[in-house]
This record gives sequence, C-alpha cells and structure tokens, in this order.
Amino acid sequence: MKYWLIFIFFVVGAQLTFGQTPIGGTPIQQGGGQDRLNLVSSSSGRINAKTGQMIFYRPVYEHKGSTLSADSGYIYEDELKRQFFEAFGNVVITQPSGTVIYSDYLHYDATAQHARLNKNVKMVDGTSTLTTNFLTYKMRAKVGTYTGGGRIISQGDTITSKNAYYFEDTKDAYFRNAVVVRTPNVKIYTDTMRYNSADRMTYFFGPTNIKDNTGEKNLYTERGHYNTGTGIADFNKNNLYTEGTKFLKGDSLHYERESGIGKAYRNVVFIDTLDKFYAYGGFGLYRQSDESITMTEKPLIITLVKNDSTDNNVKIDSTENTDEVKSRRERRREQRELEEQEILEIETETDSISSVESEVIPPKLKEEAKMDSVFLTADTLFSRAIPLKEYIALDLKLDRSGGELIIEDDVDYGDDDLNLEVDSTMDLEVDSTALKLNLDSGEMAIDDLEQVISSKSYPDSTLKTIPQKPVIQAKKPQNNKKDEPLSIEATIKADSLTRQNAIIPTGSEADSLLNNALKVAQTQDTITKNIPVGDSTTIDAASDTARTRIVKAYYNVRLFKSDLQAVADSVYYGMADSMFRFMGRPMIWAQGSQISADTIFMQILNQQLDNALLKENAMMVNAVLDTVKFNQLKGRKITAFFANNNIDRLYVDGNAENLIFMENTELGIITDMFHDRGARIKIKMEGKKIIDYVSVRKVDQKVYPFKMVTQENEILPGFIWRPQDRPTSKEDLLNRRREIPKAGEEGPNLPQTSEQITKDISSEKGLIDAVQETVSKETKKVENTEKEKPVPLKQAN
Repeated sequence: MKYWLIFIFFVVGAQLTFGQTPIGGTPIQQGGGQDRLNLVSSSSGRINAKTGQMIFYRPVYEHKGSTLSADSGYIYEDELKRQFFEAFGNVVITQPSGTVIYSDYLHYDATAQHARLNKNVKMVDGTSTLTTNFLTYKMRAKVGTYTGGGRIISQGDTITSKNAYYFEDTKDAYFRNAVVVRTPNVKIYTDTMRYNSADRMTYFFGPTNIKDNTGEKNLYTERGHYNTGTGIADFNKNNLYTEGTKFLKGDSLHYERESGIGKAYRNVVFIDTLDKFYAYGGFGLYRQSDESITMTEKPLIITLVKNDSTDNNVKIDSTENTDEVKSRRERRREQRELEEQEILEIETETDSISSVESEVIPPKLKEEAKMDSVFLTADTLFSRAIPLKEYIALDLKLDRSGGELIIEDDVDYGDDDLNLEVDSTMDLEVDSTALKLNLDSGEMAIDDLEQVISSKSYPDSTLKTIPQKPVIQAKKPQNNKKDEPLSIEATIKADSLTRQNAIIPTGSEADSLLNNALKVAQTQDTITKNIPVGDSTTIDAASDTARTRIVKAYYNVRLFKSDLQAVADSVYYGMADSMFRFMGRPMIWAQGSQISADTIFMQILNQQLDNALLKENAMMVNAVLDTVKFNQLKGRKITAFFANNNIDRLYVDGNAENLIFMENTELGIITDMFHDRGARIKIKMEGKKIIDYVSVRKVDQKVYPFKMVTQENEILPGFIWRPQDRPTSKEDLLNRRREIPKAGEEGPNLPQTSEQITKDISSEKGLIDAVQETVSKETKKVENTEKEKPVPLKQAN
C-alpha cells in the first residue's frame, strides 16, 4: 500500500510539472510556441477536483516581456490550444515600458495579448493614472479602453468620461460622452475630446465650454485645442469668449490665460452689455487687464436708431457728389424713393456686413418698424474701461444764455470805403423767417446728428462697480497610496454623479448668448446717469472701484446713415459724460448741409442731444436751388443747445457771418444775397422755426441784388466744399477712404470762382442766366446808379 501511494503521487506530480511551460525552454519544450505563458514562481498550488485544473497561489507569469501576478490564478486551454489565464485578487500587470495595471480580476488571452480587468482597475503610465471598474487592454498595441465610466489624472488634470481610449505609446487619450476636465484653473465640459498627457494639450471636436473656477470667464468652441498647463487656446469653429458682461466672437480665436489677451480673426463681434457697446471687424484684440478692445480690418459699429423725424418735407441734397445735376422735381422724387428704399433695406445689410450682423441681430429687432442703421468705421477702433476718477470731464463753459461775448479785432472786408446810401424805394425790412433757408438746413443737419449720437448713448455707465466674487481655491489631489485601492470605487461613483450634473453644451447656447447680449446692448435703460459738461463733483465722489468706458476711432473715421454722413481723422467718446469729440478736419453732411470746424463737440444728456460746439473755423454750408450758390454761416465757434431733440437756440461767436441767398419761391429763382456780420449772431427757435434773430455788436448787414453777386463776395473766407469726401453708401463706407487734400490747398477743394464751379456743372448755365434776367425785370422800376451798389440794412439795436 505504501508503494502504491508513492507511485500515484509521482504520476500526478509529473502531470502538474509538465502542464506548465518551463522558463527558458525551447519552442518544442513550450508545447506549441512563443504564445505560451511561463510560470516564474508561485507560493503553492492545488488541484481543483471538479475541473482537474491546478490553481496556483501568488503565481508570477511571464509573457513576451510582461509579468502577470495575482493572489491566485490558473491557466486553461480551449480546443484550439489557445492559452487563457484567469487571476483573482491584487492583480498586477507590469510591462517593459514601466506601465503597471492593477485590478481585482483579470482574464488574459495569451494568443491575442488581450487583458480584461474588472473592479478597482488602475493603470499607471508615467505621470498619468487611469482608474475605472472595467478596462480592456491590448498589450500588443498598448491601448486601453473603458466604456462604463472612468477617469485619468495627469499633472494636476483630472478627466472623467463615460468612454475612453488610452494609447500608451503616444500618451493620447480619447474621451467620449459627458467629458469633464478639472484643472487648478479651469473646468472643461464637452462630449468629445482628445488629451495628450505629455504636453497637457486638449483637443475638441464638438461643442465645448472652458470655464474658469470663478465662473466669470468662459471659452466656447466646436473645434480647437487648449493647453491646460500654459492656458493658451486656439479655436477655429463657432468660437465665443465671455467675461462677465463682455462677449468676443470670431471665426478664429486665440486666448492666453496668463496675459489675459484674446485675439479674434474674421467676422469679429465684441459686445459689452453693461456699457451698451458693440462693434464688428476683421480683427479684434481684447486685453483683460484694462478691459480694452482694439478692432481693425474694416472695423464697424452698427447702431439701430428710431427714424422718428417729424419733418415730412423732402429736402434737396445739394451735397451729393454726382456727375450731372438733375431737375428739382427729379431730385425730390428720387429723394422720396431713396428714403422709402432705405426704410425697406434697414433689415438687410450689405454683403460685407451681413456675414457678421445677420448672425447676431435677433429677428425681433430686424422686424421693428421705423428703425434705421448707423454705421461707423475707421482704420482702428479702440475702447477700454478706466477708473471713473481718472476720467477728465471737459469744461466747455457753455451757457444757454450765450455766455461771455467774444470780442475780435475788426476784420477788413474790403468794402468799407464804399459810399453807400439807402435807397428809400426798396423795402429793407428783413423778415426773420426769410433766414430759414440757411438755418433750417443747418438745423436739420444737427437734428440728424442728434439721432446718431443719441443712439450711441450709454446710460447707467457712470458709476459702475464690478462685483467681487469669491475665488474658489482648487483642492490639491490627495496622494495617499494606502487609501487609493479603497477609494477607486468611491471616485468612480463621484465621477458618475459629476457627469450627471454637468451641463454639456449642445451647440446652440453660444448663438443664443450672443443674440441675447446684442439685444441687451441695443436696448437703452430707462434711467440715465450722465455727467454734465465740466461737472467734476460726481467723478470726485465716485468710489475707487467705479469704472467708465472710453471709445477712440482713428484714422479715416467715416459714418453713414440714410440721411446723415460724417468724416473725421479721429473721434473720442467718453461714456461718463457722453461727450463726443470729432477731431482732424471733421465734416458732416445732412440733407443738403455741410458742417465743418477744427473740432466738433457733442454731448448727450438723458438719452437726448443736449448741446453741440463747433470750435474754430466753424461753418455751415448748403447749396441753393441746385445751383452753385451756397448759404453760409460761419464764426470762430458755433454753439447749439437742444430741447426735445430740436434746436432751442444757436450762437455764432467771433467774427460771426451769415450769407444767405434770398429766393422767390413762386418763380424758383434767387433774387438777392443777404450778408450779416457781427460779434455774435443769436438765433432762437421753436418747433424748428426761427422766432428770433439778433446780431450783436459791430453789426454790418447788407443786401446785394443778385446782379451784384460776384466771385469775391459770394463765398466767405475759409469756405470748404468737399462732397467727394462724403460716404455715399454702406459699401462705399467700408471700401473707400477719405481723399487727402493736395499740398498747398488752403482748404479742401476750395473753389476760386463761380465760373470754375459752373464749369463742373454745365447744365446750370441756363438757370443762372434765367435768374439774372428775372432779377433785372424785378428791379426795372428802381434802375438808377444807386441801384448798382449793395444796400446796407438798418442796424439792430
């Protein structure tokens, strides 16, 4: 009996010994090739009576350079002699590259080198750690996959998703379904993403939000990449950057977290809903430090304004730059058609603008009736927020009663030596309403300017306090090895809850945000806070955190509206006092009038134009009856005050002059020229009608019969007439720049004689001859030598 037991033990031991592949054996000894696992060591083993398989405890196997170990495990074969290894408890796979995988269970296919790991799975690859509850790992390709939720931690970045693929060789991980990235600085929400753990670069292929930990800033894109280490982002599809009340959009977007600089390219839109400011352009540069935006490459500010003019009289636009002059009736008819067409075209932008505006203007705004668009462009548009206490409000010393009278030296006009006598046969009483031709056209120009400026008023921007939000400190990840195996299940549950609560963008949120922001920016507040001219009390009382926005436009500033256009070298606007400053040969055209000065100031109070100042070489000009004669009002400065959007009073100071061509409205001809000079001309209006006209001090008033109008006296000194500078359309606004005056010109296109102007408009010769003939007939009864001299008016006291 004793010998039989020894024999049986010997046979079983031999079977167990040759049932495992010997280490270092030849292919023949390994029983079928190199795909066999080699047992390196084990603490013990036993036979499973039911299956006849040998179970080893603490076995260590080697397979093609990798080692596999566990608390226990066994090997079995299928009918094709393929080897499989099942391991239980504290499974560890160590690869030649240094990657180590841990789990509670392993099923390993030796032929395919596929490992399926379950429960508390953790893969450590250099600086990256992957955890999940189920992982499929292809050891030959070095690719790991989980589909039931998991996370990867790398250099401070924690990424969780439902599905993921990890490539060990390239250090790339592809994530799908509810992807959430948490870093010390930002959180990322997306549905599809690639992450490279070596350079900490994330790549996005669908709607993505990148939010800072305060929740104040957000980057949105549908394609691009972001470096979680450097904070540099480059996006190129449906991109939007938001920071509080500010929005920046572009076809391409570059952002640098450390410097706070954002750059947008092509179809750029910038909106600040707090300051009611928005602009478009081909390139935009945003600086977070001073909340500034710089726009270039055909930058454009578009403002929707109400076209609420109550004047139904159609004005002839004598400043239009055309090759041939049409009849008065044709011009009026075309003007009416133009106004009707402009109202219909308000909702349709030009080809160069529609690609931007059509994406951001809400349909409701487009459908509003009686709205008009104001377009402002320049080589560069710049706007930034500054501390309110640093803003210097201008003190223009404006006074609605006229203020201090400017005393100028007498000017030699060259006609003081004439021996003038009053012709008692002529009616020299001048009705103040006869001055309406000149002043009404000028009034209309400034009235139209009110619509442009009031549309750009930014109420509630004087005292702004940026709310201080608490900064949430990101918690540093714990690295306690003792707790890691026990915390994997807990972290997986926490990640699952995070993904469920995460708001993953779908692609429609960005457009909705931008449209709503534009709608808010275009809606004026009901309560306004403006600082009157020169009022420094409000600024001094402002808190240290109060801020205001300034806007600069330079160079080649151009403005277009259906009934108003303007040009200047530069424009400065301060939202604290709503003061516009037009500088560098500013010029404005509005319904037949041209307005110019060295500098033009305009201020808005309570959403209405309150005052305007034309400083140095101020002049208002408009053509008369489609001829080459011009009504002119000039002075050292012209000051206008407004009430209910209409001119209330007008002051012309400093060698004030008014030159008006009187017309016979029935015959449609010019009869006389009225020339008024004085230290000041005061005009008071009510309901767009002149109710008082007064010349003050050193008054010199004359009436010239039309035959006595010469090239020397029909144009005031400093006369400027440049219709070619006027933007003629929205396309022209963006594609044509202002002409530079030729060297040696005293004024742009200063006409020297009436004959020179008439040569440019040959069709007017017959009209001028007819006017002269009519004047001759009207004055036939007073033909004498005295009639050939200009007639002075009775001076007003």
